[in-house]
Amino acid sequence: MIKINTGTFAGMRQLVRMLQERQVAFAGNRRLAIYGTLQCASGKRMKPENRVFFASEAAAIMMGYRPCAHCMYAQYRAWKQAKRAL
Repeated sequence: MIKINTGTFAGMRQLVRMLQERQVAFAGNRRLAIYGTLQCASGKRMKPENRVFFASEAAAIMMGYRPCAHCMYAQYRAWKQAKRAL
């Protein structure tokens, strides 16, 4: 998990650099423990202090985050069915 303060200019520069270097592939909401794509409309509305970033989907899952139901619907359905099976 990568915590970047996107509410500051320096934080935004750091995020842009990490995106260019492909160190960030997914974003998540720290309070809700949900991750999704960087283009997700739901993710773009979250408060900057709740944003976290992940290098991979596996990293997000290892940290206990679940897929977003909007931008990652197929993964969300699989996660929900697996949860029901327990």
